[in-house]
Amino acid sequence: QVQLVESGGGLVQAGGSLRLSCAASGRTFSTYTIGWFRRTPGKERDPVAAISSGGSTYYADSVKGRFTISRDNAKNTVSLQMNSLKPEDTAVYYCAAGAPPRGAWFARTSYDYWGQGTQVTVSS
Repeated sequence: QVQLVESGGGLVQAGGSLRLSCAASGRTFSTYTIGWFRRTPGKERDPVAAISSGGSTYYADSVKGRFTISRDNAKNTVSLQMNSLKPEDTAVYYCAAGAPPRGAWFARTSYDYWGQGTQVTVSS
């Protein structure tokens, strides 16, 4: 069992930066792939980034070059550094833990544990 808690959301102007954190409980944290997803009203949760247990990183095209995902297994945390934020990045951001198959890093159904989400609002 893994419990996830996101933090770091808030209101920022376009072009600004935020750093989200995902704190996890559970001794098996290091064995999971951790993903970040985001949801806007009326839409499904869209993938943002993922980091495998081995540290390989994957990004949605919309955030490549602007967002960076990293993990610290000693602290059971995963971070999402978000730079050059745009109004269209406004969403509730969720972290999730799971074991997606290779090549399907953004398959929502492969993530078993989800946090409660943190709101990110980017003003124009």
